[in-house]
Amino acid sequence: MRSSLISVLALFVLSVTIHAHAQSGWSPERNVEIVVGSSPGTGTDRVARLMEQIWREKKMLDVSVSVVNKSGGGGAISWAYLNQRSGDPHFLLITSYNIVANYINGKSKLTYTDFTPISLLASEYIAYSVRADSPIKSIADLVKALKADPTSVVAGISSSSGGANHIALGRLAAAAGVDIKKMKVVVFSGTNKALVGLLGGHVGLFVNSLSATAGPFKSAQIRPLAVAAPKRIGGIYSTVPTLTESGMPVIAENWRLAIAPKGLSDAQADYWDNALKKLTATDEWDKELASYYIPNEPLDRAQTKRHLDQQFGEIKGILTEIGLAKAPAK
Repeated sequence: MRSSLISVLALFVLSVTIHAHAQSGWSPERNVEIVVGSSPGTGTDRVARLMEQIWREKKMLDVSVSVVNKSGGGGAISWAYLNQRSGDPHFLLITSYNIVANYINGKSKLTYTDFTPISLLASEYIAYSVRADSPIKSIADLVKALKADPTSVVAGISSSSGGANHIALGRLAAAAGVDIKKMKVVVFSGTNKALVGLLGGHVGLFVNSLSATAGPFKSAQIRPLAVAAPKRIGGIYSTVPTLTESGMPVIAENWRLAIAPKGLSDAQADYWDNALKKLTATDEWDKELASYYIPNEPLDRAQTKRHLDQQFGEIKGILTEIGLAKAPAK
């Protein structure tokens, strides 16, 4: 009798467990790997490690999480790695603008449509800066100089031709009516080298993210002329106008984009969509983004897909103007 009762109770517990799982949908069953397509300490790496930290400390997931760096090829190695894990929801990848730009400029055969976009976690806006003692005092001065002679101001960008910073320069040139193909552009292998190029007088314009610009701006080495954001950024950038305020409605950004392998079910994709919504709603996430002058304005799964579709066309247009578009539209 006792044995029969135990068996009945066991079946009841199993039934309740299965029912609860069915009601809640899919959830991870083993370690989740957050892949990063760049080296430790970079912007995408910081985001991935912040995700792991918050999820672990707040016990927001029932499984362990690890961060794995697969750097190289401007993100291409990480995309290939994720592409080999089709249908496996235990992998997420934090990537950047390159996942669109590198497809269009022919550096990669993979783009966002080869994966499952989950969330555009953050957009880091880009600033246009000159050396503190530059005779160029405003974005209007810069545009005037470039219109008179597109070669008069040498622009320094990093870290690749056709990347987010190059496209930001292209967006500015297009809005100003300047032929970017006639401009002198130096592509540095890293942000620090581009900054040294500006401070050393080898280039006259530094186009880079707000987090990369903040340090030399605080130390009065450079002067940001404008930020390509939809509205003014707070903190030290509160006095710096947007390009829109300067008469050019230009938005230029670098993404911190979370994607998963292709072939996920709706339940699996929805799980990560909800998990990332909860993550970005934490005070810890908000505080960390603020420290890098990044607005906490994440997009959900549906919004992210629409944004990427729209951006693909715009980026293709700019890269065509620059002369770097090689891939057909997907």
